[in-house]
Amino acid sequence: MRDVRWMRLGWAALAALVWSAAGAEAQSWKTVTMSRQLSGERDLDVHVTYGAGRFYVRPAEGGLLYRMQLRYDEDSFEPEVEFVGNDLRLGIDGRSHSIRMGRDQSGGEMDLSLSRRVPMDLTLEFGAVRAELELGGLSLTDLQLSTGASEAVVDISEPNPVEMDEASFEVGAADFTVRGLGNLNTGSLDVDAGVGKVSLWFDGEWRQDMDVDIDIGMGALDIHVPEGLGVHLEKDSFLSSLDAEGMVKRGDSYYSVDWDEAEYRIEINLDAAFGSVRIHWIN
Repeated sequence: MRDVRWMRLGWAALAALVWSAAGAEAQSWKTVTMSRQLSGERDLDVHVTYGAGRFYVRPAEGGLLYRMQLRYDEDSFEPEVEFVGNDLRLGIDGRSHSIRMGRDQSGGEMDLSLSRRVPMDLTLEFGAVRAELELGGLSLTDLQLSTGASEAVVDISEPNPVEMDEASFEVGAADFTVRGLGNLNTGSLDVDAGVGKVSLWFDGEWRQDMDVDIDIGMGALDIHVPEGLGVHLEKDSFLSSLDAEGMVKRGDSYYSVDWDEAEYRIEINLDAAFGSVRIHWIN
């Protein structure tokens, strides 16, 4: 697992350098908007990919299945929209497999809205981006998010109206924040992070217990937990420090003081290599 992570980080770093390389070559920017109305879809498998620039996701209003607005360099890329059965693929596709070193894609943008009404398995893959993702109110049955060298903020500001099988975040070299994890309505969360800063907020409307697996390489991990939520933490670390104020140590485990009386609980299995881990209690 750790060898795979470092390999991913190497590619993420290379991608960041390639995408951010400023060149004199002129670019031809184009803006397009594509959308589709709801037409009786009962469920969806949505796969979204985006390479570099600014990336936004939010719930759609009204009767829209999706709305996607793109700003891209039309000499190098073209929009990708494929809808077959219940499989929906959206994003940007390169016109060539070659890497054009003179191109700076930091001016690109993808702004995507997805239907609140249709339950969906949602996969988001993005690279060197600044991402603002608002997933609150979407009907998510599964969530898979993968990012390379990015600054990303994920908000789940409203409860998920359907039960989710699992949520997974794979983070390369990133500054990554997720807020409202209690609103996901899932019993399983997996976080695999490489280098950077990861901030996990377990606030929200809790409806079930959650098993949380966190594997982090090098950096800082901040875990924000609302008072009243039971927390049990198992830590397997190499050279990382743990600040677990408000937790009670029992053997090799740490428990919140109200673990036995808590209505909902999270079990955290933490594997940390280098860096710091802090537990923060929030009202």
